[in-house]
Amino acid sequence: MASINILGTTHAYELTTPTARSEVLVFVHGWLLSRRYWHPVIEQLASSYQCLCYDLRGFGDSQIGEKGQIEVDCLEKLLVEENTNTGVYTPAVYAKELGFLLKELNISNAWLVGHSLGGTIALWAAEQFPESVKGVICVNAGGGIYLKEAFEQFRSVGQQLVKFRPRILRYLPGIDCIFARDSVARPVPRSWGRQRVIDFVMAHPEAALGTLLDSTTEAEVNVLPKIVSQLKQPVYFIAGTNDKVMEPKYVNHLASFHPLFECCGNNVIEIPNCGHLAMIEQPNVVAKEIRSILTRYESE
Repeated sequence: MASINILGTTHAYELTTPTARSEVLVFVHGWLLSRRYWHPVIEQLASSYQCLCYDLRGFGDSQIGEKGQIEVDCLEKLLVEENTNTGVYTPAVYAKELGFLLKELNISNAWLVGHSLGGTIALWAAEQFPESVKGVICVNAGGGIYLKEAFEQFRSVGQQLVKFRPRILRYLPGIDCIFARDSVARPVPRSWGRQRVIDFVMAHPEAALGTLLDSTTEAEVNVLPKIVSQLKQPVYFIAGTNDKVMEPKYVNHLASFHPLFECCGNNVIEIPNCGHLAMIEQPNVVAKEIRSILTRYESE
């Protein structure tokens, strides 16, 4: 694991050896997760493509610390300078940090692969940094429809999860087994359940709550289709047919705003018997689909 300072936060990242191909695959994890969930996919792609995975600010090993004020001050100063009226935990701000990361690592030809919230961040980054982001692949990510009652319930449940994490861990025996069965079509190995517990605990409270609330407002949800419709880069979506968190119909809805949806055939790939964690449920299939997508653009 290496680390780099981005806007006051030390970001943990892993970068594989360069290959003959110029594209760098950049993997962005989702809410309450970490870069580690991409390892099974990266293991299959690293021989052909240089791969970068990193922990978002406040998650995994990219911790903002107990005080965290220096990091927040850096971000707030940046937002003021750019006259941006937004919070420090929105997808747009995380995308800006991703852009700085690419610049610091001299990556100018990136394909972003984002899971769930990471997919939203990847879309924002493609909009903000079109010169370096050549394409986006969203995994278990979609949306663009604001359903008031559903989102209020989701935000409420999420807030309770963040608030009562210590109690949940203390009073639920075998919680790693529970996490190994949560949000997936079939149970994943118990080691992944333990990893999910670790990331669940390690997530900084402000980041965990902030990303939940700032990414699920009506304004944030409704702006996604506009962003997708304006992107010039290719954008693809990988969905799980059994995903109950981001159902395929919502993935297809967001995908339909991109020109590829109509002009060149559907830009959505659905994986059978797969839930919300495709990269650890079926890493072979995810890696195969990523490789297939990139092959279409190798001559460009």
